[in-house]
Amino acid sequence: MSEEGKNRVYLVGAGPGDPGLMTARALELIAMADVIYYDRLIPPTALHGARDGAELVYVGKQPGVPSVPQEEIIERLIESGKEGLNVVRLKGGDPYLFGRGAEEAEGLRAAGVDFEVVPGITAGIAATAYAGIPVTHRDDASAVAFVTGHEDPSKPETALDWPALAAFPGTLVFYMGVKRLAQNAAALIEGGRPADQPAAAIQQGTTPNQRVVTGTLATIADIVAEKEIKAPALVVVGEVASYRESLKWFEDRPLHGRKVVVTRARAQASGFAKRLRLLGADVVELPAIRIEPLIESAAVENAIAEIDDYDLICLTSPNGASLLFEALARRRLDARALAGAQVAVIGPGTARALAEHGIRADLIPERFVAESLVEQLEKVDVESKRVLIARAEEARDVLPEALRERGAEVDVLPVYRTVRASPKQRDLAAAMEADWFTFTSASTVRNLAEALPDGLPDGARVISIGPVTSEAAREAGFEIAAEAKRHDLDGLLEALIGEI
Repeated sequence: MSEEGKNRVYLVGAGPGDPGLMTARALELIAMADVIYYDRLIPPTALHGARDGAELVYVGKQPGVPSVPQEEIIERLIESGKEGLNVVRLKGGDPYLFGRGAEEAEGLRAAGVDFEVVPGITAGIAATAYAGIPVTHRDDASAVAFVTGHEDPSKPETALDWPALAAFPGTLVFYMGVKRLAQNAAALIEGGRPADQPAAAIQQGTTPNQRVVTGTLATIADIVAEKEIKAPALVVVGEVASYRESLKWFEDRPLHGRKVVVTRARAQASGFAKRLRLLGADVVELPAIRIEPLIESAAVENAIAEIDDYDLICLTSPNGASLLFEALARRRLDARALAGAQVAVIGPGTARALAEHGIRADLIPERFVAESLVEQLEKVDVESKRVLIARAEEARDVLPEALRERGAEVDVLPVYRTVRASPKQRDLAAAMEADWFTFTSASTVRNLAEALPDGLPDGARVISIGPVTSEAAREAGFEIAAEAKRHDLDGLLEALIGEI
């Protein structure tokens, strides 16, 4: 049952395509939904926040393809609402701006089902801004009109007053206007709109696949056909379209137009994927592994019970650091439990994870591999000292073996294991169109190689986080384009940008 009222359906706008333009309210409702009815043009990561067990129902419409009739969508919303579920109807853009949300709201009201409308940022202001076109300007446009470029074909006649639109003193933004662009442009010119007025078409605005063409009202239809601009697209008519070249910014980002595959576990991938998207990349999240915690094991329980006895604690990954503290918390312990030990880590990411729990690492090697930590620990007296290494279940034994050779009493504590994830077929298909594959561990390489038995797509290039990962990639038959000089995500990103 809804926390905010029984039988409530939320008509939610998901924005124009860039996940960063989704509202906080939209994300909140997606996270609490029992069932989500979603459209085709929602952002690619919009459903990642849905809870486990939520029912995800696709009801999108696509030109030329059979789709769920609008009447059936409304009936499904009513049925789910009357069951007392948290129901989200997720629509691209804004529900009430050419989104047929009003029809759904009318159907819900007639059936006695409460609803809430959550506005979304519409493409008319977002895609234009991303294209460098201000829909209003102090010098050139004091008004803007949003117009459907494709009316309901069942109407006996057009509801648009073309002479009035032609005379409109401002910017015209046409939604769904590519198919009838030539006819619409002719109607505007016939109505008195200047044939040489600037115009632009924006395909898949705010997404990494955004394409923009410009011309005049008289030429834009031919340019759109020549450049093969396809739906979804907006058409802008007005003097403001002339600002495109001077104000464009979105396509100037370093990774714009590049499709990059991220193979990390999904829980870890989001931050790295977000950074890639901010640089313009079209990101395919293809988790080759998932993290399975082992902190309920007897070995972990015993180690935590004796945590005060350790002289040195080594953490080899952010996962190891986070899960060690989760294990401490299960016994009502915190950072104070490590007060008597030195703490050594591999990599700044692990150091940051440690710092989040209030502890600054005593030792961080310059190179982010086990061999470098072994070298750093040569300055530390470990003879007859107890050492705890919290790490993955399957990992190289370079560190524990080196410490044992120097007389340390070493306990290797697996706090998690990495297991193969099963990528979704649509994600695998998207990956086969990628330009770049990024790998952050040997396990991501091996597991993706199993998921792609025919190898990487032709022309795809590989960026590796470090030498161990690179070795695994070469064993899998992948050629390395670049290896990060710093073996962390910052280094991986630098290596990728350096190859563009």
